[in-house]
Amino acid sequence: MNNALRILAVVAGLVLLSACGTMGDSKEGDEGAEGAAGGASGSATDQGSAQSSGMQPGGSAVLKVLDDPANILSNQIIYFDFDSSAVKPESMELLSAHATFLAENPGLRIRLEGHADERGSREYNLGLGERRAQSVERIMVLNGAAASQLEPISFGEERPAALGHDESAWWQNRRVELIYPR
Repeated sequence: MNNALRILAVVAGLVLLSACGTMGDSKEGDEGAEGAAGGASGSATDQGSAQSSGMQPGGSAVLKVLDDPANILSNQIIYFDFDSSAVKPESMELLSAHATFLAENPGLRIRLEGHADERGSREYNLGLGERRAQSVERIMVLNGAAASQLEPISFGEERPAALGHDESAWWQNRRVELIYPR
């Protein structure tokens, strides 16, 4: 009986290892597809053609545009004023661009992570982060993104972008991050 259990454990381990190897192979395949598709021009409208040419929504070639510093989509952080969930006017163009990108790539989903600075109670900051994420969600839906593509969540003060106890750190922590799958 002990030998049977040992053999079963070895077989289970081999199955797990082979599954991990398969997952790694598919990732390499995605990177190969990116290279075969060529570089994206960087505009959100050009990404629709990448998708219609057989690229999987959310594939690495589609998401490549997010890493181009010359493209507005590379900015994925919206900042907020102290104790406010109102999106600033200067962030509207950015949110509109991301909403258009999502509308052109209906298979993509993103997480809207709301954050707050350390001032206020933990519970209050979780609520404030949630209100900030929901504000961004509303604007993106109004600009063409599907609500099903957006997942607003809050981390409150738990994941600061900057450590410190002054305004220079706090302003970086009052944010919503647009997190695309990678």
